[in-house]
Amino acid sequence: MSINIRKGERINLAKEAPGLIKAGIGLGWDVNATDTGAPFDLDASVFMLGSDGKIPQDEYFVFYNNLISPDQAIHHLGDSRTGEGGGDDETIEIDLTKINPTIEELIFVVTIHDADQRRQNFGQVRNSFIRIYDAVTSTEVIKYDLEEDFSREAAVEFGRLYKKTGEWRFQAVGQGYNSGLQSFVDRYA
Repeated sequence: MSINIRKGERINLAKEAPGLIKAGIGLGWDVNATDTGAPFDLDASVFMLGSDGKIPQDEYFVFYNNLISPDQAIHHLGDSRTGEGGGDDETIEIDLTKINPTIEELIFVVTIHDADQRRQNFGQVRNSFIRIYDAVTSTEVIKYDLEEDFSREAAVEFGRLYKKTGEWRFQAVGQGYNSGLQSFVDRYA
């Protein structure tokens, strides 16, 4: 049975999904009918952080131009350039047993590609969510529906997986930013 959580809530995956080894991270959204003169292209990214809050190497930033982490633990299934249709728009598969032991946190971010030039923001996006499911059984474990109206933001941190006392936990974040993907790269690199 899936657990719906709210902004700021945390879930211990070891307790809620014992035996979870291969996790799927589904991210979804719908775009409002707008006339910005350009299609929307939202991009999901994962920053794999060490204890210092930084990526140990550039390859630990997984996104549309780097689909697989160097430890082979994270596999981004590719960029959806339209976000059309129901369900997950972009999917990231994670093998929790393969994550480099120096990695302590995974940050899941969604940004709007060329938001400034296209005059686009998350206020024009609705039905955004992040969910975690067991990739072996396809059973949904957690879902977080972002209910905020990010009327100026071009990027949103959806959630984070982090290790605490050797167990993986998830936190629903839902934090918007007025900057693009490069600002996250600058922060975590």
